[in-house]
Amino acid sequence: MSDSGIEDPTGRFKEFRGNEVYDDVVDLREMFAVVWDQRKVVALITFASAFCALLLALWLPNIYESKALLSPREDDNVSGLGALARQYGGLASLAGINLGGMGGDSNNSMLAQQKIKSLDFFTRYLYEGVLLVLMATDYWSEESGLTIYDSDIFNVQKKVWVREVDYPQKTKPSAQEAHEEFLDVLTLTEDGKTGLVTISVAHQSPFVAQHWVELIIESVTEELRNNDIKEAEESIKFLEQKRSETALVSLDGVFAQLIEEQTKTIMLAQVSKDYVFDVIDPPVVPELESQPFLPVLICVLGPVLGVLLATVIVLTRQYGSVGF
Repeated sequence: MSDSGIEDPTGRFKEFRGNEVYDDVVDLREMFAVVWDQRKVVALITFASAFCALLLALWLPNIYESKALLSPREDDNVSGLGALARQYGGLASLAGINLGGMGGDSNNSMLAQQKIKSLDFFTRYLYEGVLLVLMATDYWSEESGLTIYDSDIFNVQKKVWVREVDYPQKTKPSAQEAHEEFLDVLTLTEDGKTGLVTISVAHQSPFVAQHWVELIIESVTEELRNNDIKEAEESIKFLEQKRSETALVSLDGVFAQLIEEQTKTIMLAQVSKDYVFDVIDPPVVPELESQPFLPVLICVLGPVLGVLLATVIVLTRQYGSVGF
């Protein structure tokens, strides 16, 4: 027993306030009755939420996703160099030559994936080519197949950027800003069991999505090819110099084999089209949007959220003054 309240037979505590008694547990039937009494308010809020959801679903553009399935290529020449380095490493050390870094393990697939996501790669290979479509697209016209640009961002007639932004952003998007947007449309995954790599790009234009995937594959292949050719050429110069400086006849054959392997690297890099990846499934222009269920989901969730919001508002107005 308390001076300010009593406990009823059900075990619930009731509080006295003046001549009235307030139950500290709200009955669900009472709550339903309150909501039912305010059903017009609930219906109005639900209708407004459903209408907003419908507008959002209609406003959202269709997004198309193009994918490519790739298989990392095994570099037999790298393994050959590694075998030579291990076989003749001790002998070469007698001449003061360290072969430890030559022909070591190379994971071109992992390197390619990191390159694709890097700002440096984007700046040198993709920035100028994708910038306009990436940052200024308003919508894609299915009738004409053309990408329509937002006139508040880019003036097509004058071919100048006209968007209004605050510092540190610039009228023409920088490589850093564009790179952040690019990462939002790029998906790069690797299957842990098979090692297969999937590259996908999502965009309003299915043609743009397919073209960008092709551009990424071509660019990263060119990047790694040029790097390997440059490293092989520098290795050949180094080996030829050391060969001329070394008097040990036993090392002459070693240098010849190492130079031959580096020459193979250059030759394979120059003639191989799929230098980093074998393209198992090339990117195509998608016919269907990637998330057709999204507008439907929004239209379904709109009324549901409207009912929940209306219920919270009605109950808060009813019980807020009594500490509900």
